[in-house]
Amino acid sequence: MTQQPVRPRLAPGRTPARPGPPHRPGATLAVTSAATAVALMNYTAPMATLPTLSAAFSTPPAAQAWLLNGAPLGLAVLLLVAGSLADDFGRRRLFLIGTLGLGVTTALGALTTNTLGFTLARAGQGGASAAILATSLGLLVGAYPVGHARIRAMGVWGAFVSAGIALGPLLASSLGTLDWRLTYLALGLGALVTAAFAFRTLAESRAPRSGRPDLAGAAVLGLAMTALLTALTLGRDGWLRAPVGLLLLASLALTAVFATVERRASAPLIDLSLLRSRAFLAAAVGGLFTGLSVIGLFSYLPTLLQHALSLSALDSAWLFLLWSGTAFAVALQARRLTGRVTARHQLAAGFVLHAVAVLPMLGVLTGAQGSAETSVWLRLVPALMVAGAGSGLINAALPRLAVESVPPERAAMGSGANNTARYLGSSAGVSLTIAVATTPAGADGAVLLSAAMGLVAAVGVLWLRER
Repeated sequence: MTQQPVRPRLAPGRTPARPGPPHRPGATLAVTSAATAVALMNYTAPMATLPTLSAAFSTPPAAQAWLLNGAPLGLAVLLLVAGSLADDFGRRRLFLIGTLGLGVTTALGALTTNTLGFTLARAGQGGASAAILATSLGLLVGAYPVGHARIRAMGVWGAFVSAGIALGPLLASSLGTLDWRLTYLALGLGALVTAAFAFRTLAESRAPRSGRPDLAGAAVLGLAMTALLTALTLGRDGWLRAPVGLLLLASLALTAVFATVERRASAPLIDLSLLRSRAFLAAAVGGLFTGLSVIGLFSYLPTLLQHALSLSALDSAWLFLLWSGTAFAVALQARRLTGRVTARHQLAAGFVLHAVAVLPMLGVLTGAQGSAETSVWLRLVPALMVAGAGSGLINAALPRLAVESVPPERAAMGSGANNTARYLGSSAGVSLTIAVATTPAGADGAVLLSAAMGLVAAVGVLWLRER
């Protein structure tokens, strides 16, 4: 007689949960990488078309940073929240919410008619992207066991970060010749298509904790970051003004309140005990300075190229592709370093390459030399490619370090914390780069600032080794 399978007994009134799709590692990697690329394309799309957007909205120079900073603000504010909710309530569920939300908010951005509306839509896009980025690594951890397969998956995912960064400005400048709104309609459609594939292929994973979601911590953290980024944006019109000082003090005070709230929360956004881990701090420092040094400069670089070399948006996007395309290729091949180079040393090497590579740009971005001069291109092209190699090493090392620095059940929290540092740094970096570039120091000052911060990051990451 054939034995019948034993069915689990359910509590009264409960129905069996409908099983989700089985784990399919290759499909999980493909969907999460595609969604990440779409999110990063959305993030970088305004970089090459900032002059066009500013003209379309009649945006004053003092407010132009907000056209770039809307998405990083949404990312920085919600990444920790997204990571915590994903661990507790399901990474697949939050990933689907993120891809659907990105599709809707990107379409809304295409319909806006003023700076404020576009900035708010961009903040919504950043929030949706936060759900995608925070859950992607957690889904990959669930799909791949510890070992070479996971490291390879992290490398591929990091490469698609670079791919999204590369393709965003190119798409925006290509479609922008017709209408800038087409860019955001296309990206919105891409996000919705990705959501459809995710619904059919992803399996659910979670690591639930006791306690309610830390909504108080999320609110305080959001206010602290908003105050800081507003201060940095307003600072370009004068750092000694009262509003700037008050906003900076408010940010410090709210950060202290956030730490107090997290100590008392039953399910905190971030486990403060992780701050005693030097590996976790190294990942956070790497993320923060990636934003401050690398993303800060390269977010504004297409605009500097257009002004200094009299290039069109499409021409500057192709030049930008030298950097971001090289980053994609290097990140894809960085898995070959596994076993020979630690993630921390790979991260430090990436920062050093970036710092050394941007120095030949001194004098090129000021417009002091004509765009037709051969010496300009002999300096600019290699600089972009070497800096891209550094960025590729960084993009491949950061997710590895972020996941390795936390317990496996907290993978989404580790990813969220790392990306929070990264996009907070990028928001601050964009504001500082624009502020310095519009002072008498000009573009050369912005380049020197980026190089200096890259070297500081390399030293910091090497110093924060496990004892």
